[in-house]
Amino acid sequence: MPKADNAEAAGLRVVVLGGTGFLGRRIGEAFTADGALVHLVSRSPERDGTAGPRSVGIDLLTAGPRELTEFFGSVRPDVVVNAAGRAWRADEAEMTAGNADLVARVTESLVGLPHVPRLIQLGTVHEYGAGTPGAGTSEDQEPAPVTPYGRTKLLGTRIVLRAAAEHGLDGVVLRLANVIGAGAPAGSLFGMVAAHLGEAARAQSLGEKPDELRLPPLRAHRDIVDAHDAVDAVRAAATAPGTELGGQVVNIGRGEAVPMQELIHRMVELSGVDLPVVESVADQPGRNDAQWLQLDVSRARRLLRWQPRRTLDASLRDLLTAALPTPVNGRK
Repeated sequence: MPKADNAEAAGLRVVVLGGTGFLGRRIGEAFTADGALVHLVSRSPERDGTAGPRSVGIDLLTAGPRELTEFFGSVRPDVVVNAAGRAWRADEAEMTAGNADLVARVTESLVGLPHVPRLIQLGTVHEYGAGTPGAGTSEDQEPAPVTPYGRTKLLGTRIVLRAAAEHGLDGVVLRLANVIGAGAPAGSLFGMVAAHLGEAARAQSLGEKPDELRLPPLRAHRDIVDAHDAVDAVRAAATAPGTELGGQVVNIGRGEAVPMQELIHRMVELSGVDLPVVESVADQPGRNDAQWLQLDVSRARRLLRWQPRRTLDASLRDLLTAALPTPVNGRK
């Protein structure tokens, strides 16, 4: 497991694409704490509250290879982390632009540099599609995604692996389980539930009856990884020996499938909000998603010396503390 401080990262020049997002912001903060020289790339650093001497305003959805090559050439990064992409509230064409087309332009730019950095691409468990109940999915399983997000992220993964095989790119894909932590995106299940609990807590404090929490059927089992653990995996990948890591896909998760129904009810319990949870009788029209997602994380232990450290309750408390107006179990 990586230490809390990653001395090997000190002095590295690190670029984080999507540096103001849910994970990108955390990744930038962690590398900065490690002593790395970090450049955060986003469309509008001023709007996102991250403007600073190493905040870079680039619209990654429209930037061409030439603009990216000039930027990378000026920074001369040792590590590029691609935490950019589209997951929520976007159609398949928009996801393709953010999750695949961007990756193609980034890899094209990087392989032409005199000093080719390591590219850490953040993938997703949803690239696999349905898993086998009771078993973890290894990186050797042939992906068969069933959602637009999974399909477009898989395109990005294949672009990185092809660039590694054909052009010698030092690229690795970290295939992340569902990530949970403070500030989870509003379009995600966790973000939506946390926001609803925050509103319900405020209503309850005013003596009002909160609206019930209405959700689709919670039949799925999901592998969940804490945001802090995911960031530690990125830090480990940045300094791992390249002879083994380059051109690999590495699963990052807890290695267990958690029943979503139990996890959501635990969220409500930890929040202290008296709130009924109502699941719809039938799936939403057009809903198509894998019901069992569990990762085999043995490769991460072997190549990165990484394993998850945080408990699910700790992750849920982080999420709730950021969303609720009062402390969760004494924390704020």
